[in-house]
Amino acid sequence: MAAIELTGLTKRFDDVVAVDDLDLTIEDGEIFGFLGPNGAGKSTTIDILLDFIRPTEGTATVVGHDAQAESLAVRQRIGVLPDAYHTYDRLTGRQHVEFVVESKATEAETDVDALLERVGILEAADRKSGGYSKGMRQRLVLAMALVGDPDLLILDEPSTGLDPNGAREMREIIQQENERGTTVFFSSHIMEQVEAICDRVAIINRGRLVAVDTVDGLRGSTEIGTTLHVSTAGVDEAALETVRGFDGVAGVSVDGERLRVTLSGGGPLKFEVLKALDGAGVSIEDFEIEESSLEDLFVRYTTDEQEVRA
Repeated sequence: MAAIELTGLTKRFDDVVAVDDLDLTIEDGEIFGFLGPNGAGKSTTIDILLDFIRPTEGTATVVGHDAQAESLAVRQRIGVLPDAYHTYDRLTGRQHVEFVVESKATEAETDVDALLERVGILEAADRKSGGYSKGMRQRLVLAMALVGDPDLLILDEPSTGLDPNGAREMREIIQQENERGTTVFFSSHIMEQVEAICDRVAIINRGRLVAVDTVDGLRGSTEIGTTLHVSTAGVDEAALETVRGFDGVAGVSVDGERLRVTLSGGGPLKFEVLKALDGAGVSIEDFEIEESSLEDLFVRYTTDEQEVRA
């Protein structure tokens, strides 16, 4: 069963189309990154999943339930860390989690201390949250989201405002929850975070889906995917033509004794190119493989040029 399934999802606000005919499936057990520039429709999509707003057209199914017709059943099986969360300064961390336990009324007994320990703030459990740091409040809200051992976590910008250590620790917690069997769907602007932990990512722009794949898959589908820099003792035109003949080689250039090969194909292609150069009698002194970052790919997929191509 899919954890999330969106079919023809559309949301209009008067003459503004925030989400435009979105089809997307997140499989059970995935860590899935949902990316897009500001105003792309990410938050609107998440609000529809949580039944905060209703779609104009299309359907959203969450853990097997219609997100609008069966929103209560959905809420019993998911946990949410919203972007604009709020904690109560006069309540302790423990009181926050206990409140959610009572509100959610799950059948399973919840060990509040164990939850606080899972997110790394047990020793601050009886301190008022008004004295918590940004990272501690973020962890507290995540502990609240984990009440009832949800099947699905929906995280909206879970690392916003955290320092590098806090962002790394949040990433580790997300991975640990996924290893427990929880599907994770999250939106983030921190590309390194997404690239480090996601099984797949989707990129939306102006409400429309422009790409969905693994990060390696996205690299392989663009001409900026991988660049191979080869230091040689010299390369002749015949060897260059051999390299240009590979399916997946997007460009070849020579700067003195340095050969630059741009690859749109992934996998073993870079090593096949090196083997072909060696077979053509080229003396390879050194080589370097430069993989495009997710940030590079994000920019490529959210430009007007890419929209035209899509």
